[in-house]
Parts: sequence; structure tokens; C-alpha cells
Amino acid sequence: MERLLLLLICFLFLSQPNNCSSSLSFNSSTPLSHSHQSSALLHFRNSLSRGLPDCDFGYYSYPPKNSWKMGTDCCGWDGVTCDTMTGHVIAVDLTCSRLQGPIHPNSTLFSLRHLQRLNLAYNNIYGLISSEFGGFANMTHLNLSWSSFAGNFPSEISHLSKLVSLDLSYNLGIGMRIETPSLKRLVQNLTHLTELVLDYVNMSSVSPNSFMNLSSSLTSLSLSICGLKGRFPDNIFHLPNLQLLDSTPLKSLHLSETGFPINVPNLISNLKSLKELYLDNCNFIGSSYPTFLPNLTQITSLDLSYNNFGGQCPWSLLNNARLTYLDLRGNNFIGQLPDLSTNRTQVSSSNSSSNSQSVSQIPSNLVRLSLSDNLLNGTIPSWLYDIPSLQYLFLDNNQFTGQIDEFQHNSLVYLQLSNNKLHGHLPISIAKLVRLLVLHISFNNISGHLESSMFSKLKNLRTIDLSHNPLLSSHTYRYNIADYTLPQLQSLSLSSCNITEFPYFLKSMENLYTLDLSNNQINGSVPTWLLEVKMDSLRHLPWKNLKYLDFRSNLLQGSLPVPPLGIFFFSISRNNITGQIPSSICNLSLLNYLDLSYNHLNNVMPSCLGNLSNHLIDLDLQSNNLQGNIPTTIAKVCYLRSLKLNDNQLEGPLPQSLVHCRKLEVLDFGNNKINSTFPHWLETLPELRVLILRLNNFHGTLGNPKTKFPFPNLRIIDLSHNEFYGHLPTNLFKYLKAMMNASANKGELKYMGNNYYQDSVTVVMKGFFIELVKIQSLFTTIDFSNNSFKGEIPKSIGEHGSLNGLNFSHNNLIGHVPPTLGSLTNLEWLDLSSNKLEGEIPVQLVDLTSLAFLNLSENYLFGQIPQENHGLCGFPMTNACGNDEGQQLPPSSTIQEDDFEFENGFHWKVVLLGYGVGFMFG
Repeated sequence: MERLLLLLICFLFLSQPNNCSSSLSFNSSTPLSHSHQSSALLHFRNSLSRGLPDCDFGYYSYPPKNSWKMGTDCCGWDGVTCDTMTGHVIAVDLTCSRLQGPIHPNSTLFSLRHLQRLNLAYNNIYGLISSEFGGFANMTHLNLSWSSFAGNFPSEISHLSKLVSLDLSYNLGIGMRIETPSLKRLVQNLTHLTELVLDYVNMSSVSPNSFMNLSSSLTSLSLSICGLKGRFPDNIFHLPNLQLLDSTPLKSLHLSETGFPINVPNLISNLKSLKELYLDNCNFIGSSYPTFLPNLTQITSLDLSYNNFGGQCPWSLLNNARLTYLDLRGNNFIGQLPDLSTNRTQVSSSNSSSNSQSVSQIPSNLVRLSLSDNLLNGTIPSWLYDIPSLQYLFLDNNQFTGQIDEFQHNSLVYLQLSNNKLHGHLPISIAKLVRLLVLHISFNNISGHLESSMFSKLKNLRTIDLSHNPLLSSHTYRYNIADYTLPQLQSLSLSSCNITEFPYFLKSMENLYTLDLSNNQINGSVPTWLLEVKMDSLRHLPWKNLKYLDFRSNLLQGSLPVPPLGIFFFSISRNNITGQIPSSICNLSLLNYLDLSYNHLNNVMPSCLGNLSNHLIDLDLQSNNLQGNIPTTIAKVCYLRSLKLNDNQLEGPLPQSLVHCRKLEVLDFGNNKINSTFPHWLETLPELRVLILRLNNFHGTLGNPKTKFPFPNLRIIDLSHNEFYGHLPTNLFKYLKAMMNASANKGELKYMGNNYYQDSVTVVMKGFFIELVKIQSLFTTIDFSNNSFKGEIPKSIGEHGSLNGLNFSHNNLIGHVPPTLGSLTNLEWLDLSSNKLEGEIPVQLVDLTSLAFLNLSENYLFGQIPQENHGLCGFPMTNACGNDEGQQLPPSSTIQEDDFEFENGFHWKVVLLGYGVGFMFG
């Protein structure tokens, strides 16, 4: 009878016209009926927009929520659990549900006061975490990870006294922050907490002592990459409420990328029951070798990656039958993997003669083994191919040799062997690894024919990278295309594999995201079946999902193919493409990187290219035969980082719209027919590092800068082979700050560009045109040669301590060679030839110990040529350059050798009648 009455009440409620209105409100103190709960859940979900399904990583897939419909019982909905006795909603799991937007304090979610479990992970929920979350008095599990929550952590969550698990990790947008008072209240009040995950939560201002009152029930603590500083609080694990380690042991500890120093042996000695330990990128106290490992008798998962450990790998860990996860990537371990073909193997550590490690059994339960980025060598032992549980094998970036043996089981999901010295054929057993998601074997010496049938049964494959192996492409056999469908394949990289034609199985790759066929020998035109359009659905097949397409450095011919509309990266450089750039390429509204360089494209640049400038990052059209003016709209709205139009037949002025390109780093218009004065408006670009205007029709004086701080980041400037005249711009040189203070700029070797596009540039280096395929970020040079500059060389040039090269040759400069040039300690080449310089060669040039090329010819100079620059060679030096006997001097030059003795670091005293000559190169 009561149940019938309840159903009647629900019916009466549903019959009301506004029961689903967006203005619904609920009294949190009154228990909600099923229909009220359904309305509250629907209203909550509909208050957030639907984002992209960006959480399908092979591990998580957002569940269908089609069952969430008004008028149905929410207790039967996906992700919703109700109490069987009361009917209250007690659990909501919206993991990976594409939710996007903020959760406001008046959200109907907070009316579900009986909630015990709430999981909102892997969505794009942003904004502050509402204090209303602290009102769920019965909450035991709260997961707000992998979203974009930001701001200070609300202390009201510490009211959830029944909380067992709290995960606030990986809110990576603006980021979440916890202050010391909030954390103290959290650990004091949550006495039932067993799992606390705070990875990537900003705790940079938190005192480590805030953890003093952690729950004695705690079994999992994860504090990776949270900014904690100070000394690691060892006493946390000596607190009175943690004395019963045998009955309530800490089983999982995550301290990856923490800022405080860790005394691991002291820590581990009190954690005998530890099963999971994650200490990657940590700051260890004491020896660099992990001597604490023998104490980890219960360990199942261990991560010591990227800690700069050296010596032999701690292979004794493999004796632990419980071990399932071992990650030792990014260290300096040496030696070979142990050979377990015999009953027992001894491996001695190079750090300690007494630290002998015994390996006696195959780790038969190992699921993941990561040894990437070390110095390991030798062959891969046979036992590693015979672990039935092994799913993830990472051996890339080592020095392993030999062949890849046959895998005895089909358990592998990830296989990474790239950047080694492996040779031979691909093992036949790869065709049986039906669970395989990722296959990386690039940068080895694998040979043999590449047959698509090898992968025909690997229906789960998402990534194949066989690049930079001497594979020989098989001929395009016309098998049944259905036999070679890889429905999940998203990335295929076959760069530098000796492929001579497009693999035919590409025709069926409907989900392909990345295709790299660069640096092969593919001839002919791009086949039409690769770009066919199915008119009835207006979808590009098979490339409807394609974002990255790389055809560079092949033998392709014909007109320029236009890739699908959704393309993000497109390169077809260094081929034999002819004809004009079609205007249809301007329809690629998502294109960020376009590289058509080193082809035979002609005619004018399409004016609609300006439509791409609001999303293009790198545009490279160099070394073609483009003609006419540069479109004035090319940068009307500009996000360009690199623009290279050099080596064409472009003319007219530079488009002043480039002043909008505030992120521009590389600008190369060299070797065209551009007729203009110096573009002073480029001085305001804050990130400009490379400016090449060589071989054009620029004219006029440079004069003084037009802005207060011109070219603040400029490192390479080439104005050579133009018609500039007047004095060298002394005031400009004073402000080229990025070329000064060489010692302050030294550091890690970096190159200009990004993961998708590497900048290159051609410069005159040591007398030759040299293409720098990659540009070191510290590389600096000034080339004002072959103009009509006059006056003296500014003394302020000596302040540019970062300079690698300086070329003022073939001008009308007068006066002396400034002694301040001796301060350019990084200078590798100096060319002041063919001017009207006079006087004695300054003795300070002997301080240029990096100098390998010096040309002072065709001037009125006299004096001694530096001898202690050991890189100098060629006539008149005694050191020959390579197999040459030395560079021969011009016939008009006359040299009198009247002093061969070493004086003040110089050799060859040269006195000339007419022009003085000193020409050396290295």
C-alpha cells in the first residue's frame, strides 16, 4: 500500500507542466524522491556543456549516458547507484563524460545529500571547487582529478569526516592550490582516510609538517609534482598513530618530482610492507646508487626513473616474484641485461665491490619493464621474450645490439625498441601480438621487406613507428583490402625506410591521425585514392581524421595536392612539385604548419593566404619560383612564429602588416627582388631572433632606430648584397642585447623551433654559404657585407660577446680595425676584407682563441697576423686546411716575409706597398 502511494505521488509530480524547468530548486534537508533525484541529476548534467571526447586513451572510455532520460528511474542509469532499501542516490560516476564548464554553488548536484561516492574525473570542469562539496556528510570517495579545477582548495572538504579516498590530482589548467591551514585541517579531521592523491596540486607554500596527523589507516599517499620544499618529514612515519605498521601498513607512496631532499634508506627502513613506491625525478640524499633496494621485500611496483643513478642496474630486483612494475628510465645505468639461461647469474655493481647482485629466476609476473634512456648494451636476452605477463616493454634509447628474437607470448601491449643498434629482420611473431597498441622500432638497422600482411591481424594497433631503418618496401600487391584493415591505427611513421611507392593498405585507414612518409624514394604523383572524396557524405576518405601529413624529401611530381580540411601539419618540401599554389589550400582552417619549400612552384602567392595567418604558426615557401608581390594581407591577424619566403622571385615592398606578428621569431626574405628601404617597423617585434634580407634591392640608409629598445631578441641579422649606404648604425648595435653577455647565455643546448617544425637558415660562414639545418638558440652573427656602408667600424661592436661571426666585407669602411674586437671571445669568423681600412692590425686579435677564419685582405693594413689562434689554417699559415697546401693569395697581393719569429703571440709580420693582405680560414 505504501509503495502504491509513493508511485501515485511520483505520477502526480510528473504530470505537472514545469517539473523539468531549469529553475528547479530542492530543499537539501528533505529526502528527494526518485523523480526529484532524476531531475537533479539531469539538471546538473545539462548545466555543463559537452566537450570533445579527449579521454579515450586506451585505458579509459567515457561510458554512454543515453539512459539518462526524464521520466525514467535514475537508479537504472549508467553511472548511478542507489541504496536498495531507501532508494537514495548514493554513487555517481561521470568519468570521461565530456562535461565542460564550472560547477556553481547552486548546482542541483549538491541536493543529493546522501551521496557516498562521486567521481568527476577526466572531464573539463573548471573554476573553483565549491565549498558546497563539504556538505556531503556521508561521502566516502571523492574524485575530482584530471579536470581544470583552479584556485584555493576549500577547507570545507575537511568536514567530510567519513572520507576514505580523496583524489584531487592533475587539475592542470590554471591549477589548484592548497595552503598550510587547509591541509592541516584536512589531515586532522579525515581520520578514516586510506588514499590521498594530490599530484600536481600546488603546495609550494605548504610546510611539510602539515602532514603530521595523517590517518593511521593510510595505505596510499601520492604527492608527485606538487612543489613541496624543505626536508622530507621522515617523522611522519614515526608518529604514534602509525606505530602498528604490521596491521595498518602504508602500502603505496608517491613522491615523484618533489622538491625536498629524501633520505630513502631511513624512510624505507620503517616501511617494511610497502608495495608501491614512486620516486621518479627526486632529490636523493647520500649515494647516487639505490642501496636501499634490498629492504623492499614486498615491493610490487617501483619507479626510480630520471634520478641520474649510475653504475650497474639493480638486477637483484628481478628476484622478487611479486614484482609487476619496474621503471628505471632516464638514469646512467651501464652494462648488460643478466643472462638467465643458467641457474644463477652474478652481477657486480661498479659502485661497490661488495654489492653483488644475484639474479636466479625469470620475473614471471612482470607486467611493465621500463629501461629507456640509459647506457645499457649487449643483446636482449632470450628470457625477456618469454614472460607470459609482460605487457609494456620499453628499451628505447640505449645501445642494445643483435637481432630481435621471436616473442613467445602474445601479451605485449606496448613495445618500444627505438634508438638502439638492433639489426636483422622484424620477427615473424609480431604478427601474433594481437593486443599490441604501440610498436616503436625506429632508428635501428632493421632490414628486409616490409609486408603489410605482417600487421593484418593486429586490429588494436594505434601507433606504428619503423622510421630510419633500411627496410625495403614490398611491391603494391593488390590483396583484398579488407584483410589489411587496421581500424584503430592513428599514427604511421615510415620515414627513411627506402619506400618507393605509397603503401596500398593506406586506402583503408579510416582513423589515421598522423602519416609520415618523409625521406623516402616515393616517385610520381600522390595517388587520387589517397585524397578521394565521397560525395554522398561529403567526407574525406580515408583521411577524414588526418591531422599530420609529412611527404618531405621524396621524388613526388605533379601539381600540389591539397590535404583534408582538418589537417594540422602538412609538409611536402624537397620534392619536384610544379604549378601554382591552389587557392583551395586557403580552406584549411585548422592548418598550423605549412611547408612547401624546395619545389618548383611558380606564379603568384594566393592573396587568400592572409586567411591562414590567424592560425598559421610556421609558413615555409622558400626555394621555389614564386613571383609577384607578397600579399599585403598575409599577416592581418597573425600568430606566425616563422615566415620563410627566401629564394624566390618576389618583388615589391614588404607588407607592413607583419608588424602584427608579435610572436614572430624567424623572418627570411633573402634572395628575392624586394625593393624597399629598411623596415624599421620590425624593430618592435619582441621575439624576432632571425632577420634575413640578403640579396634584394633594399636601399637607403639605416639611420637611428625608431623605437627605444629595437630588436630585443635579435641574434642573426643579414643585410648583405643590397644597396644600403651611409654609416653603420652605431645606435642599433648598442641595443642588440641578445648578442651581448655570452657567459650569461651559456646553458643547455637548444634549437629554434618546436616538436613539429625545426627552423633552418643559410648564412655565410667562414667564407662559404652554409645551410644550418638546425639553428642553435645561442648562435649569433652579423652580416652587412656587399653594400656601400662608409665611415668607421663602431667600437661598440666589441660589446657583443656572444657573436660567432662578423662580416663587414665589400663596403667603403675607413679608419682602423677597433681593438675592442679582441673582446669577442666567441668569434669564429671575421671578415673585414675589401674596404679601405688602414693602420696596424691590433694585437688584441690574439685573444680571439675561437677564431678559425680571418680575412683582412684588400685593405691598407699592416702588422702581424695572430698565430696563437690554433684553428687558423691556410696560406700564409703553416697549417694546411685538410689536404690543401693553404689558400692562395690574390695575384695582385705582395707579401714581404721579413719576420718569422713569434712576438706577442703573432706570426708573419706583413708590410705591404698598396693593399695589405691577411686571409686565413679554417
